Parts: sequence; structure tokens; C-alpha cells
Amino acid sequence: MSIYEYENLKINYMRKGTGKPLVLLHGWGTSVDTFTALFENLSKYYDVTMLDFPGFGDSTEPLSPWNLDDYAKMTSTFIEALGIKNPTLLGHSFGGRVSIKLSQILPIHQIVLVNSAGIKPKRKKSYYLRVYGYKLFKTVASLPFFKWLLKEPLDAYREIYSSSDYKQASPIMKQVLSKVVNEDLRNLLPKITCPVLLIWGDEDTSTPLEDAKLMDSLIPDSGLVVFEGAGHFSYLEQPARFLTIINTFLGGK
Repeated sequence: MSIYEYENLKINYMRKGTGKPLVLLHGWGTSVDTFTALFENLSKYYDVTMLDFPGFGDSTEPLSPWNLDDYAKMTSTFIEALGIKNPTLLGHSFGGRVSIKLSQILPIHQIVLVNSAGIKPKRKKSYYLRVYGYKLFKTVASLPFFKWLLKEPLDAYREIYSSSDYKQASPIMKQVLSKVVNEDLRNLLPKITCPVLLIWGDEDTSTPLEDAKLMDSLIPDSGLVVFEGAGHFSYLEQPARFLTIINTFLGGK
């Protein structure tokens, strides 16, 4: 492992191999550890770099709540500092969000979006009732008279309706998550000028297959591969098939 310093943050990364440059960007709540097998296989044929985003793995947590642009800026600066030129980006979930942003600010050769986030989900009325009900409840619970009385009910409300990612995050990363999940990137998709391969599991409930089909329809030069029976971590669930497809797309092995 190596360390890159960015604005008083320590960014953990690994780089191995020679050939075409490939940058692996992990998903929310994970780290480079989920890419270990993929990294070892791909580094036999490519110059592969992977990093822990700030707030994940062994990298330092941001000192303030970052938004998606902050993560894209950091990653862009990191790529340029390492002398990586015109790379292929492989982004899973949250890493896909960052990849889409990077396509607008860096020369990118190709992009692989794996079960990528980026499409703001359609919400049912019940969702908004819960959200605004919670905000009202929180406001009332902050009043001096009700603060002690409603603390436990408010904590229970939050526990029931918060996502697992939100529950597991630190206070700062909770604010980061709230910022990034509410940014819809579909307006950027038609502006992507490089070839894009989308790989998806048809049983993904975090970023459903409908998102992949929408992305595929909006990106000018794209193709979609669906893994039957796979969920949100298709690259871990069907690794042999994933590697075969990636190598074909990259023009390597």
C-alpha cells in the first residue's frame, strides 16, 4: 500500500502492472479490499491503480461533509499526480458516480460502470411522508420542552427508516451520503464522449436494472451486459465471466 496526501488527508492506494492505465473506483461503504482479486488478475495485463476514497478503508475521513464534486476533484488530482494519462475507469456503485463526474473534467479512454449509482430513484408518496414526517418530528424534538421527552422515539424513528449505509456511517459521512445520493447525474450521461460498458446484475435492488437501461439509452457510445442471477456486486458474484468481458472490452488478454 502507498499513501497520497491531499489537503491534509491521507489517501491509501495501490498500483501494480504495466500496460494500458486502469483505475478502479470502489462503491459506498467498501474499500480496495473488495477489488483485491480483480486487481491481481488485471495487473497481469494492465497498469492498475485502486484507492480508498476519503472516509473509507484506510484513507482519512474528510474534515467537512464532501459532495460528489469534491470526490471527483480529489480523484482527478490524484490521477494527474501519479502521471496516469487517458485512463480507463472502472467504477462500482458510488465509484460509478465519481467516474461519470470525472468524464466531464479529465481525458478518459473508456469507462466501465458496474452496478453504478447516478440515477436518482423515483420515490413513492409514502417515502416523502416519512421524510417530511421525520423532519417535523426532529424539529419538535429539538424544542426545550420536548427534547428529553422525544429523544428515544426520535432515535427509534431514525433506526427504522434509515438505510443500512446511513446507519453504519460516521456523523460526517452521514452528511456526505445525504449529499451524494440526492444528485441526479442523468444530465451528464449524454455528454460522455468515450465508450462506456455497463455491467449489471438483474437482481440488483440497490441500483436496479432499470437504471442501467436508462443510462444505456442516454450515453452516446455504450453497451449493456446483464448478469442473470447477480445482485449489486456482480464482479464478485460472477468473477470469471466479469474478467472475460472486461478483457474483451479493454482489448487485452
